Amino acid sequence: MKSLTSLSVLFLISIILSSCINDKHLTEFNDTTPPKPPTGIYTITGDNWIKIYWEHNKEKDLAGYNIYRGYSYYGKYTYIGSANRNYFLDLTVKNGTTYYYAITAYDFDGNESDLSYDVVYDTPRPEGYNQAIFDFRRFPNISGYDFSSNKVVPYNSNDCDIFFDNDNGIFYMVVWDDTDIQDMGPTKDLYDVDKAPTTGWSASKDVRLNVGHTYVVWTWDNHFAKFRVKSITPERVVFDWAYQLQPGNTELKTSRYNTLIRKPLDEKKMYIRLTSRNGGENR
Repeated sequence: MKSLTSLSVLFLISIILSSCINDKHLTEFNDTTPPKPPTGIYTITGDNWIKIYWEHNKEKDLAGYNIYRGYSYYGKYTYIGSANRNYFLDLTVKNGTTYYYAITAYDFDGNESDLSYDVVYDTPRPEGYNQAIFDFRRFPNISGYDFSSNKVVPYNSNDCDIFFDNDNGIFYMVVWDDTDIQDMGPTKDLYDVDKAPTTGWSASKDVRLNVGHTYVVWTWDNHFAKFRVKSITPERVVFDWAYQLQPGNTELKTSRYNTLIRKPLDEKKMYIRLTSRNGGENR
């Protein structure tokens, strides 16, 4: 039978052995290193939605990503959601408003990276599909289209942006003198044309229509629109369209335009940006 003294000795030995595990060894199991900020961020824009993509982080202990949104690059960023994959669909946006996005990565120990440095912003805009307008010579009251109201209008209406003309079997889209139009050529779908051009407008105020071509319109009140022809008959043309609500904004986009890499300009601005996120608190 072991004596009390022997048990005490064993207890002291166990304490000495445990003390050999110093703070350095303990910290190996207490990860305080955050992942790197995500990179390669870009957006795809639609009608009242924006989808954000980024490159996957390489950390082995990566747990997910947090998504933040603001109204300027150096302004306040608010947490709007999390994702386990490298994309996020924001359905809480409104057409005609420009939004800036930043992404952070976090690990299983709760360490969160800085906000991403990519300058990523987008402006959702309305769009429509399978819209038909008719030859103005035979159907004048349903031959024009007003992008701002998303309505078919008479070709001679003050609100008319474009109207369809069947000129002896040759098909045109026509605009009035205070509006411009341009053929952007064949496209796979409506989304291939990302931004309105600044030059190259038709001097004749019309363009010949071809199925599969996308056309850009600069309206009389300084808005930009695009439409893609899906079918043409002697009576009508059918097209998909998108319209930018912000005056003078050439974005009609769905891809990597307006995504730049900008490192912090100075410590003060980065401090403001990082600490203003969601009131200064990490999520």
